[in-house]
Amino acid sequence: MKRLAFSCLTLCLLPLASCHTSAVEPDTLRFIIESSPNNLDLRQGTDSQSERVGGLIYDALVHKDDDLNLQPWLATSWERPDPLTWVFHIRSSVRFHDGKPLTADDVAFSIRSMTDGTLITAKGGAFNHVDRVLVTDPMTVTVHMKEPDSSLLFNLSDGLFGVVEKGAGRDEGLHPVGTGPFRFVDQVQDKDVLVERNPDYWNGAPSIARVRFEIVPDNLTTALEIKKGSADIESNVITLDMVHALQGLPGLKTESGPGARVDYANFNVNDPALHDPRVRQAIACAIDRPALIEAMWRGQAILADSLLPRGQWARATDAELPQYPHDVTRAIRLLEAAGLKPDRNGVRLRFTLKTSTDETTRLEAQVIQQELRAAGIDLQVRSTEFATFYSDITKGAFQMYMLRWIGANEDPDIFRYTTATAAFPPKGANRGRYTNPRVDALLKAANAEIDQEARRRDYVQVQQILATDLPSIPLWYPNNEVVHSTRLTNVKIDAGGSFDFLRTAKLR
Repeated sequence: MKRLAFSCLTLCLLPLASCHTSAVEPDTLRFIIESSPNNLDLRQGTDSQSERVGGLIYDALVHKDDDLNLQPWLATSWERPDPLTWVFHIRSSVRFHDGKPLTADDVAFSIRSMTDGTLITAKGGAFNHVDRVLVTDPMTVTVHMKEPDSSLLFNLSDGLFGVVEKGAGRDEGLHPVGTGPFRFVDQVQDKDVLVERNPDYWNGAPSIARVRFEIVPDNLTTALEIKKGSADIESNVITLDMVHALQGLPGLKTESGPGARVDYANFNVNDPALHDPRVRQAIACAIDRPALIEAMWRGQAILADSLLPRGQWARATDAELPQYPHDVTRAIRLLEAAGLKPDRNGVRLRFTLKTSTDETTRLEAQVIQQELRAAGIDLQVRSTEFATFYSDITKGAFQMYMLRWIGANEDPDIFRYTTATAAFPPKGANRGRYTNPRVDALLKAANAEIDQEARRRDYVQVQQILATDLPSIPLWYPNNEVVHSTRLTNVKIDAGGSFDFLRTAKLR
């Protein structure tokens, strides 16, 4: 029935005439995104739009390649002479968008600002172990640590960190000045963000003169805009049924590939209804993830058992983790063990799931709502626009929510960021207020360890504990799906779903 409903929705796209193309701005790419970035300053922005758009305005010290390996970027090289010291050599002849040359002072300030109280940011927790940041010559920065931190390099990579000018304050995101391939022009909340080519970019100026990121929260509207030609591109916004309806239409092209993004459901573990791990396990058993992948993703997603993407060096194998296949009988048994008896209506548990107004997530939530009923669980779904939704979850004002990790989950430090006791917002993203001393100890040991195999053993134990306590349910890894007009060429998507392809893409 769900498949039929989704198909009927997408069929309504077909009668619309694709010849109703609005006036084209020849040098401007019209790129639809589903929400406004919450902060274009990469030191502060934590949502996917901030990291993707901000990643075009700012450069990081290191860059993730196609295999998620870290490569030189603004730092041409680095050494670790001892476990507590990192030395970064900064690229010369790089200029900010206002013409000022990049120096080690800017790099040092950018790191210090996340540790000394200049900024109060969730990303600051990733730099808790930084002790001192010294400029040892005009193009060299030395970072001294309070304790070993093997994840520091990843936290200085693209999407997670961007070098700002020395002195940039809390309002940097309103008028961002970076060294990236595009420079900021203007932003109107809930309308658009306009960036233009940086002609002096050190790694070669982009071909596209301007990109207008247009905010369209409704993905049916997004599909219609793409079909009409009044927008050029969307990336992982519309449903797979909509992608399917647009495939093969004149003037459009679809790019697909495996994704590193993970969609997940997160619990407030302090909520009385959800405090018992057996209740959370029961919810996991009641969700039919394979059916959701087939119905919602047309099979273009892979089941997830960890926040880390498949192929990531620290990811536990399926055989190493407890599993929660769809099993209503097991779900009921777990609820019984937790002392939850059915009322006269057969309901054992009532709670609320929060989502944004993102259409795919809302549809997924509605299907999950139906699935949970079979186990005697009454799930209410509440959807709000993204800013309100995001504010609620960072404040802990939720019982359960659904969201996705993009970029940050490509390194095992995601577990410190999301599950360490020290990572409660605003110092991190442990929004469900989960705490486990054993997890804290393992994370500390793993981050202090230099040997990668020893680190993996610690991180596997972390994943095993999390898969039992289940403060969150990893759901699936969706494929990347980008639909664009044929006037845009050379679109090469990466597993992380970033917008980095705009560095080399071209407009006809």
